[in-house]
Amino acid sequence: MSERSGIFAGNDPFDIARSWLAEAETSEINDPNAIALATVDANGLPNSRMVLLKEIEAEAFVFYTNYESAKAQELDQAGKASFVMHWKSLRRQIRVRGDISREEGPKADAYYASRSLKSRLGAWASQQSRPLESRGALMAEVAKVTASKGPNPPRPPFWGGYRITPVEIEFWADGTFRLHDRFVWRRQSKQDDWSVSRLNP
Repeated sequence: MSERSGIFAGNDPFDIARSWLAEAETSEINDPNAIALATVDANGLPNSRMVLLKEIEAEAFVFYTNYESAKAQELDQAGKASFVMHWKSLRRQIRVRGDISREEGPKADAYYASRSLKSRLGAWASQQSRPLESRGALMAEVAKVTASKGPNPPRPPFWGGYRITPVEIEFWADGTFRLHDRFVWRRQSKQDDWSVSRLNP
């Protein structure tokens, strides 16, 4: 597609996404890797929240969470999810829809080990998404975990990664008079080739 030039140029959407994220890391004030992750519950009711994208792999996007959380239960039940990444500083966004799989191996262990000690202990202490009596109760649990797990806690069995393998990726850039530029990459499955289309704003 000859008109796909400049920031939209390239034959690999993951390369384009990595390029946009790298640019955002120099201009976005906080959390350039924040994504608004959307899931649906067992009744089909949508749910969304902000999480931090931790890696753009060759064929997927990866983030980490508590497997006992509401989001994890919805991800496991549906097997599909979507997210949007929006950068006000660049006036750009990326939308992704695709299939979900867990990352529970050495890569999850390595990422967990790279986190600060307090974050690692917090992952053990928090019963994410479940009712909490008070902040004091949470801090007491952190103290308990600190005493029992020590300075090098292992990754909790209930904590790990999710990989979104997309069947659709849309790149959007702001245009004057709301005449935005939009290109969508689509494929039926990971094994298929991408098709690229320009969309009306």
